[in-house]
Amino acid sequence: MPEQKILLYPHPILKKPARTVERIDEEINSLVTDLIDTMRAGPGSVGVAAPQVGVSLRLCVVDVSASRHGKENNHGLMVMINPEIIASLGAASMREGCMSVPDYTGDVERATEITVRFTNGAGEPEEVVASGFEAVAIQHEMDHLDGILFLDRIVSLKTGLFRRKSYK
Repeated sequence: MPEQKILLYPHPILKKPARTVERIDEEINSLVTDLIDTMRAGPGSVGVAAPQVGVSLRLCVVDVSASRHGKENNHGLMVMINPEIIASLGAASMREGCMSVPDYTGDVERATEITVRFTNGAGEPEEVVASGFEAVAIQHEMDHLDGILFLDRIVSLKTGLFRRKSYK
């Protein structure tokens, strides 16, 4: 399947809560494939959510295994349908970027460990405890499902927002 065009802020779909996926069918499977292709094609991308490609559904993919920040601590490729965080611990600030906001990065505070429950791509319930960079990536992608961008969570707009020097 082809990589999809990423919607850029301020596109209205990016600020709208996504609908629940009611059933996993051929259309959802095709969307999952497109999201994986889009994530892998994005520069340094470790995740993408359906709203970022113009589909307002609660579906995202995350894979930090190829990132220097996540290669030692990860669950590999995760297809997350209707994910929900059921527990979280700790807090730390980390620099985040987003394919939908390509010109900026920002310091965002997030939980350092989360337990997330979701339906996987095979239609089975799954529960994962994620920590570190992987936990941050999951929270970032799940925010997209609620119409929240990392810009909405910047620790300080005065000192925590940075113009990206290059996006490769």
